[in-house]
Amino acid sequence: MTDTKLQRQFTSFIEKNKLPANFIDTISEYYLPLAQWINQHRPQNRTWIIGLNGAQGTGKSTLSAVLKIILEKEYNCHTAVISLDDLYLPRADRKVLSQTIYPLLKTRGVPGTHDTKLGIQLLDALCGLQENQKLILPRFDKARDDRLPKTDWEVFNGPAHVVIFEGWCVGSKAIDEQGLTEPINKLEAEEDKNGLWRHYVNQQLQTTYKELFAPIELLMFLQAPDFSCIHNWRWEQEQKSRTHSKQGHATRTMDEAGIRRFIQHFERLTRQNLKQLPEQADIVLALNNQHHIISSHYRNP
Repeated sequence: MTDTKLQRQFTSFIEKNKLPANFIDTISEYYLPLAQWINQHRPQNRTWIIGLNGAQGTGKSTLSAVLKIILEKEYNCHTAVISLDDLYLPRADRKVLSQTIYPLLKTRGVPGTHDTKLGIQLLDALCGLQENQKLILPRFDKARDDRLPKTDWEVFNGPAHVVIFEGWCVGSKAIDEQGLTEPINKLEAEEDKNGLWRHYVNQQLQTTYKELFAPIELLMFLQAPDFSCIHNWRWEQEQKSRTHSKQGHATRTMDEAGIRRFIQHFERLTRQNLKQLPEQADIVLALNNQHHIISSHYRNP
């Protein structure tokens, strides 16, 4: 890596996000070549929407942020990052869902708990954004479990050459209905005995989420080695969330037992993604148990 200014930005990013110092090696070996590939293959006359899927704690936000730095600083490629997490319905709206459809929908995360209409409008607006036009991007505070007011949303200056749309189920397909019959974990067995919740979630994937993911032209996948890693990684993420939450506000972070229950909401679809996406995604970055990328695979564009 020869660009001293870019090197300084990476060093600052690593320190700010409390990443290990050797993370710079991951950037050099995997992130820089990926950014170069994206810049080489992106359309020159329109916005390119890239999806990024990965289980909780796999590093989607980190990868997206670093790609944005490289694409903008090295290639003058204006890049917007949209997180599915920032499209969560406000807590009050999820409470209504839990009272009118099923109690488990109070917990954020699964299909059905996002504002898909807002997401569809947002992606469409980014594709039409002209030079010097501004668009505010929604932000969600996980520590308070609620959407931030619009005054705290991020301002993006157009145009958007690339949009990275990241999330744990971005680009995921609905599960075969017959596969929903038997519960997959304790949460489903005890709190969704009749299967209404998981069938509702699956129906959302088949309908509104299918529309939300339709503009994605390229899908990247951060591949965890297996589902068992995800608890530890998600617990690390929760501890960071506590640190980064705005001071002066009551937080709604979870303890480790809460995390264990929380990830059960995502287990069924996550296991399907781990099984299917290594063969379906356009770019696969495989992780080991220590959270390090160990290989990358690019399909022919």
